[in-house]
Amino acid sequence: MFSSITSPKKICILRLSAIGDVTHVIPVVRSIQKEWPECEITWICGKFEYKLLRVIQGIRFICFDKANGYKEYWKLWSTLRGEVFDVLLHMQVAARANLASFTIKSRVKIGWDAARSRDMHQLCINRRIPAHYQQHQVQGFLSFARALGLKADEPHWDMPLTENAIQFADKYIDKSRRVLLISACSSHKSRNWSAECYAKLADYAIAEYGMQVILSGGPSEIELNMAQDIVAKVQHRVLNLVGKDTLEQLLGLLSKATVVVSPDSGPAHIANALGVPVIGLYACTWSKRSGPYNSLEFCVDKFEVAARQFLNKSADDLRWGTKIEKPGVMELILVGDVKQKLDKVLQKVL
Repeated sequence: MFSSITSPKKICILRLSAIGDVTHVIPVVRSIQKEWPECEITWICGKFEYKLLRVIQGIRFICFDKANGYKEYWKLWSTLRGEVFDVLLHMQVAARANLASFTIKSRVKIGWDAARSRDMHQLCINRRIPAHYQQHQVQGFLSFARALGLKADEPHWDMPLTENAIQFADKYIDKSRRVLLISACSSHKSRNWSAECYAKLADYAIAEYGMQVILSGGPSEIELNMAQDIVAKVQHRVLNLVGKDTLEQLLGLLSKATVVVSPDSGPAHIANALGVPVIGLYACTWSKRSGPYNSLEFCVDKFEVAARQFLNKSADDLRWGTKIEKPGVMELILVGDVKQKLDKVLQKVL
């Protein structure tokens, strides 16, 4: 805690991407809004991420479009020219965000601890959050709230849903059945489970529990192809909505699901923020660090096995945040493992 920070009037948050990470920032915003309701919050975020965040009230958003290259830094400087913040929460260590931070005037600039910094992050801040051994990302972000002196032991998201999102979900959700929503793809191809495995899981959910199975995802080629492969391999009927919903509408779908299955991805963290159980599929990354925060007990985690098999080390001996994105890693996750987690979730929600 920094005792010199008391009741700031203007706080700037710098976290551009990605979907999962900006979802982790929302509890920090909620802590600020609860303790200092009069504080003006400005959040500089990515253009795509804004599609998720724009439903949150009480925040001034400034979109940063990385596709515009260096012109976007000039635009950001022009937007913020003459403006001074009491605090900058610099929550991203990537070079792009570090460069953007130089356009922001603030007497206090709080950033990550040395172990989690890179790309000259230390030159962009004047205070650091405390270092923690093997800290989950959600708690890492909450450290910024605690650095302000706020009580923020556990996260609260309070994610709002628009009428459009609710109507979209109601159009497709079978209210008479429990719903398994499969968000099959991460932005990292190597983190994805196979279509055959997803198909077997879908068949099990339908045959054993009579569930409605929905495939969800964006319009990218990898997601469309994955969905087509699952549909081709599954024996029962599933509803393929991949590429058919917006990010706003995705929130509606996720909120109506009984359980979500996903690799380490943005939708997994959005579902968690909505209070929906998530079966996370982890082998390339460690659920202990980046799993859906409230569903860690439901994750199938093979990261330790992957560390020993592919790197000849224990997971505890690896640098925190190491990714094992190698061919065959996700094959360590067996269909039977995920079926058992599905059984566990459904026993809990009955």
